[in-house]
Amino acid sequence: MIRQYFNQAWAQLRQQPLISAVGIVGTALAIFLIMLVVMMQQVKVAPFAPESNRDRFLHVHYMSITNAAWGDGSSNGPMSVTTARECFQTLTTPEAVTIYSSIVVSTPVNLSGQPAMGIDLMQTDDVFWRVFDFSFIAGKPYDKASFDAGLPVAVVTESVAKKLFQRTDVEGREFLLNHAPYKVAGVVKDVSTLATTAYGQVWVPYTSTELTKTTWCNDHMGMMSCTILARDRKDFDAIRSEVERRKQEYNALVGSNGYEFIYRNRPYDQEKNAIAFSANQEPDVEQARRQRLIIFVILLVVPAINLSSMTQSRLRQRVSEIGVRRAFGSTRLELMGQIIAENLVVTLMAGLLGLLLSVAFAYLGNSILFAQEYSQTLNPPAVDADILLHASTFGWALLFCFLLNLLSSGIPAWHASRTSIVNALGGKMH
Repeated sequence: MIRQYFNQAWAQLRQQPLISAVGIVGTALAIFLIMLVVMMQQVKVAPFAPESNRDRFLHVHYMSITNAAWGDGSSNGPMSVTTARECFQTLTTPEAVTIYSSIVVSTPVNLSGQPAMGIDLMQTDDVFWRVFDFSFIAGKPYDKASFDAGLPVAVVTESVAKKLFQRTDVEGREFLLNHAPYKVAGVVKDVSTLATTAYGQVWVPYTSTELTKTTWCNDHMGMMSCTILARDRKDFDAIRSEVERRKQEYNALVGSNGYEFIYRNRPYDQEKNAIAFSANQEPDVEQARRQRLIIFVILLVVPAINLSSMTQSRLRQRVSEIGVRRAFGSTRLELMGQIIAENLVVTLMAGLLGLLLSVAFAYLGNSILFAQEYSQTLNPPAVDADILLHASTFGWALLFCFLLNLLSSGIPAWHASRTSIVNALGGKMH
């Protein structure tokens, strides 16, 4: 049956090459635009290394603090190390909680006697390497002993190692980070800036720098964020409940000085965190979903209207064939199903073309398509197949092909099936 539909669709394409070409191009363009929107969302929420556990992440990048003496005022931003440890790293429900600098900072690195170059520096704890799955090509991450001792050790990316040492097997080699000597503990594969939480080019223990001293609001606010790794998504509610209990306990402690922490329903899962751009506003996930749905509807309905007229035109030339089929016992439902199925073959061909175009455009236009408005790095957002292509990508493409086919061929097929046998045999489609 499928072969029959394919042969019939191919015959129609050959009989009406111009209309068929326009229909294929129109369908491919619609799928191309839709899949770009899908990919722009997927890079924010779909898992890829080193953020392969995104479906189990809960983030607290920012928070707010008030004081009775400030009236309605508040201080908003990252937290201090003290706050992060007391409020989040003491949690018992999650698998792990990591604390790291809230932003990457451009920092000079060089070898002694050589010119410096700028890199993106991330400062972390030792748990960071358990939460995120980096691909080590040499050495290993710094451990708890090195972190607690504040040793000047670093993990660098493959590209940084090559620029500094012209090789990657550089475990134990020394370089200057902001004029201070650091020793390479390990080398990892380069990380895309689209891994917004784990991204960096050099990672060092935050205990080896002065970052912990950058605080305000009586050491409650600072420059740190944290990510919670749940054992399972089913634990999210339990983790949030424990976070709320811990917040109330900590607020009771700091309340003696008039302070009160405000989380605005943090921690956020990956989807919510991806649209959270400020500390003092809670993002509206449902509104973001509605906006994407409206975009999908527009990108589906507008081309479907144009494509349906082409389908109607093709069916007018097949009206006698429809009459013969009806005369030989085909039901209206069978006739509708066959017309839609034949059109689906063409739609899938065009959809595959549209998907390939969207992937190619994503590779070539990555700096435009995936530009990050609030990123601290000037590096372009590199993409690869692991980031762009997931099982869900093909699932979405197939779904949109099916919907576009149903919208563009459903009404013409219904009209064709309603044509009387006498009129159809006479070449009239009404």
